[in-house]
Amino acid sequence: MKKDTFYITTPIYYPSDKLHIGHAYCTVAADAMARYKRMQGYDVMFLTGTDEHGQKIEQKAQAKGVTPKQYVDDIVAGIKELWRLFNISNDKFIRTTDDYHERAVQKIFRTLYEKGDIYKSHYEGWYCTPCESFWTETQLKDGKCPDCGREVVRSEEEAYFFRLSKYADRLVQYYKDHPGFIEPKSRENEMINNFIKPGLEDLCVSRTSFSWGVPVDFDPKHVVYVWIDALSNYITAMGYGSDDDSLYQKYWPANIHLVGKEIVRFHTIIWPAILMALGLPLPKKVFGHGWLVIGGGKMSKSKGNVVDPVVLCNRYGVDAIRYFLLREIPFGMDGNFTNEALVSRINADLANDLGNLVSRTCGMADRYFGGTLPADREEDALDDELKSLALETRKNVENFMDQMQFSNALNEIWKLISRTNKYIDETMPWALAKDEAKKTRLATVLYNLAECIRIAAILITPFMPSTSPKILATLGLGEEELCWDKAGQWGVLPAQTTFHKGENLFPRIDMAKEIAELEALTGVHTGGDAKAEAVPKAEKKQKETSKTAPDGIISIDDFAKVQLRAAKIISCEPVPKSDKLLKLQLDDGMGGRQVVSGIAQWYTPDQMVGKTVAVVANLKPAKLRGVVSEGMILAATVGDSAHVLFLDDDVPAGSEIR
Repeated sequence: MKKDTFYITTPIYYPSDKLHIGHAYCTVAADAMARYKRMQGYDVMFLTGTDEHGQKIEQKAQAKGVTPKQYVDDIVAGIKELWRLFNISNDKFIRTTDDYHERAVQKIFRTLYEKGDIYKSHYEGWYCTPCESFWTETQLKDGKCPDCGREVVRSEEEAYFFRLSKYADRLVQYYKDHPGFIEPKSRENEMINNFIKPGLEDLCVSRTSFSWGVPVDFDPKHVVYVWIDALSNYITAMGYGSDDDSLYQKYWPANIHLVGKEIVRFHTIIWPAILMALGLPLPKKVFGHGWLVIGGGKMSKSKGNVVDPVVLCNRYGVDAIRYFLLREIPFGMDGNFTNEALVSRINADLANDLGNLVSRTCGMADRYFGGTLPADREEDALDDELKSLALETRKNVENFMDQMQFSNALNEIWKLISRTNKYIDETMPWALAKDEAKKTRLATVLYNLAECIRIAAILITPFMPSTSPKILATLGLGEEELCWDKAGQWGVLPAQTTFHKGENLFPRIDMAKEIAELEALTGVHTGGDAKAEAVPKAEKKQKETSKTAPDGIISIDDFAKVQLRAAKIISCEPVPKSDKLLKLQLDDGMGGRQVVSGIAQWYTPDQMVGKTVAVVANLKPAKLRGVVSEGMILAATVGDSAHVLFLDDDVPAGSEIR
């Protein structure tokens, strides 16, 4: 039977220097999706690679006294090693210096030229060398690159241009006809309002001021502009433009192009227009994820805040880092990276919840039955609730995975893990073990625990592929049992299951000591407070301000300073070591934000997710318990309780409240 295909890509990374944890974030997400689809039975093609041409590479190579190819070879070797470390399961790795790619790019360029969609003219404008991007005067931000904030240079040279302006109306119509082509939705609004509506200009697609690129074969003094070169990789890697395009015929169009939000415009404006000009199908979806930020700013080597993923993996294990990246931040939004958040996740979720569940269950089976359960069973009403949750978890996970909501998918798995831990407290196996007449019930409890562990092990496989086999091994199962369908079945384990106590999956970490050692090791302080105070400093400051602020009437000008916007709650969870605070991830229609709110006494996370709230959008960020809060949700105080002001669900995220 022929399998359905699934083609997913990452951006191809620019090898000007070593990659940081933000690059790993994107690739780990793509890998989790690829593994999930393989487990579902899809024929998956997962592509990643490197974008190796351009002026910046040429300049760096000259400074090092090596050729551009020698320069990128060393860095690309390191990137491949990083993906091996992260257990990335890519099927292909493309380099834009590969001969087959360069030949195909030349054919694409020539085809567009012969169709009249590329023409020769003269370029005069602004160019950002680090981003390899051209900008008009109006697109600059304070005279600098709007993407990276660095200096731009005036560029004047003969160049070829692509008739991008010709495709403006077709692009807008395509977005309208294909809802979901650009995600999150806020990115689509940005493309239309910021780039297309102001007027698309034709795109400069060749350079003569440097030589490190793919030569235009009919005009060799020109090299193909990096974005034509780089974007074409998604089809050239599949053999498009070669003698054997069987992979292209099989997998194109791609199901998902996964990219950072800073390059969404290239993938949703320039790339679709090129494909339209070539008469080729467009990818089904472009998903622009957010950044990992430190202290509210993007990671940058020049700022000295780059987090080395190799250091973290070597210290905590690859699966712990993979889990943190995909659990901590709702995919699509920016997320603040802190050492404290990382260690808290490892301790709370991996050591306490998952690791402790596995070790306790194996330990009890060994202590009470010598490791092998008897076959007789005695059911109880408590078992039904646990089984029901276990069997519905797979479907819930699928729902979120299909929407690329990795954090919510993991949250569903951890609901099962938490409920299983609670089941231990409810059934009290240690008490059952004291009564010989209750040994059958005890065996049933341990079997139910083992089945929940088995199901959880299967479901975490896309995220933590090395941990899953270790967990199954404790149940006497091999990797062949990591079958997605079996996560929706109960009773897969044999009645007389034999447990095999293994290693401690995730040892608990001393928070304060670890943070100090990690910062000394990396030289990067990510913010946060390892020793949370009884009352957060920001809360103290707010209380003091409220006491000293004079009462009085404000003017309309004062009120106008407050920006209120509608925001949808994407995820919600308690803040560690606080019984008052909830951490909410919001879709505010502007790229997303994180807000910490003191409503945990009145609302559970489940009650908040999916609701639309009013948020103060221009409040200065503050830290509560070491967690950054980028605003405030509105609530009414009634006596000793708080009532969040929920908006109608029909109000779009980002709507201004006046």
